[in-house]
Amino acid sequence: MHGPLIECVPNFSEGRDPRVIEAIAAAIRSVDGAVLLDVDPGASTHRTVYTFAGAPTAVLEAAFQAAKVGLELIDMRRHTGEHPRFGALDVCPLIPISGCTMEDCVRWSKELSRRFADELGMTIFNYAQSASRPERRLLPDVRSGEYEGLAAKLAQPEWAPDFGPATFNPKSGA
Repeated sequence: MHGPLIECVPNFSEGRDPRVIEAIAAAIRSVDGAVLLDVDPGASTHRTVYTFAGAPTAVLEAAFQAAKVGLELIDMRRHTGEHPRFGALDVCPLIPISGCTMEDCVRWSKELSRRFADELGMTIFNYAQSASRPERRLLPDVRSGEYEGLAAKLAQPEWAPDFGPATFNPKSGA
């Protein structure tokens, strides 16, 4: 019998530098049990969508390792692109494939969010099924103002992050 399988589809705010795109892919591939299925960079959007799957433990570790590399190599102060964005690791959805539910993925997403915040100092806003409040369910609402408006958003008490510091990090965003 096999355990649960999930998919992770993080979007990183880098779609032009092959060195950075490959470094993030290598971080995902470095985790046993995480299978990198696709890397889809976009120059005009200046973002890359990675798709990988595996057992939850492996997928969460691969997402963490990818975030660690992405935060090190991506500088949002120099980022422009056609796609709305909030930070270096812009979104990191978890999707159930088999042997688990969306509720399981929500629980794992919150575990991963806490680890991102505690170990990498990231400012995290959970959205969709992982949202902490109804007004945070829709990604466009959470991302409103984008990176450029993030400092002002974080100054508003109603926009305290779900995890991590409520201070603006100009290099990585949220």
